[in-house]
Amino acid sequence: MQPSHLPARRARALAGALLTSLVALAALLTGASASHADTTICEEFGSTTIKGRYVVQNNRWGTSATQCITVTDSGFRIAQADGSVPTNGAPKSYPSVFNGCHYTNCSPGTNLPARLSSISGAPTSISYSYVSGAVYDAAYDIWLDPTPRTDGVNRTEIMIWFNRVGSVQPVGSPVGSATVAGRQWQVWSGNNGTNDVLSFVAPSTIDSWSFDVMDFARNAVSRGLASNDWYLTSVQAGFEPWQNGAGLAVTSFSSAVNLGGGTPGDPGGPATCKVSYGTSVWPGGFTADVTVANTGSSPINGWNLAFTLPGGQRITNAWNAAVSPSSGSVTATNVAHNAYIAPGGQASFGFQGSYGGSFARPASFSLNGTACTTA
Repeated sequence: MQPSHLPARRARALAGALLTSLVALAALLTGASASHADTTICEEFGSTTIKGRYVVQNNRWGTSATQCITVTDSGFRIAQADGSVPTNGAPKSYPSVFNGCHYTNCSPGTNLPARLSSISGAPTSISYSYVSGAVYDAAYDIWLDPTPRTDGVNRTEIMIWFNRVGSVQPVGSPVGSATVAGRQWQVWSGNNGTNDVLSFVAPSTIDSWSFDVMDFARNAVSRGLASNDWYLTSVQAGFEPWQNGAGLAVTSFSSAVNLGGGTPGDPGGPATCKVSYGTSVWPGGFTADVTVANTGSSPINGWNLAFTLPGGQRITNAWNAAVSPSSGSVTATNVAHNAYIAPGGQASFGFQGSYGGSFARPASFSLNGTACTTA
């Protein structure tokens, strides 16, 4: 097939990038929230911000047909996706949500670009919603470059294919299989004429997952497609549709980049943690007060706490953390004031929810991909 993610879709984003940056700056200066729930974007390269820290972009670059996305508080949904392109060529677009810098469009407060050797961990969480009657892939992109550039085409693109439907395939050719971040992948490698592309294709559909971006960066380094002194410039999650695509959605996204040493070749010791989960329960409802303690010797700067709510439980609101989705496998992401947990320190958050049947507690918790003990 022709290479996906051609330079044109990045270069043409320049027009919308400046406006988005000015809007984000205005929101920060006025103290306003940068989230624009239920905003519809049909502009070719239109974008907005959510959660005050991520950018959502329409990014229709491979077709003149109309594409519209509806932006929510936690992601986006493709509302309209007209037209189709041949499946042996590049996709129509790459609507996505990202942390970092994409052709001068930088997400608010990001610490990207960051040198790989300075990143101790880059925890992320993503949930997708799929539809039938479309040809597409659901892809998580990781961009690496020898320089801390905020514009232009990066040298290496890592793609994680959570799902693919139809006769579409990654750039290049299969080069074997690998276990990365605890999962088995079919690995493809190639070049699209401007940058190297390393793709990890899931053998079966993944709906949602929390993982460390650095596991994939380390793999790229081991293959000679990057080095420890390169920079991570952005991480992006979205869809590449070839035919149709209305209804495809990123229902939740979180990304943190923790600085403080370690290299892709030497990840260092994992963080250790203990979770206290206190509840107040009444018929049909409950509140949970959660405390995350850093029991390790290194600070934690940015965290994602992953756990699974027992069947029948649903979160209705939360405080001191962003928690999504509302049921099943959920991830709580720090807010600005409790992102840093010193060794021996702790951070707390809570939420209210409903339940049916008998009440139960989550069985386990993991912090930035590492299992925690429970108090």
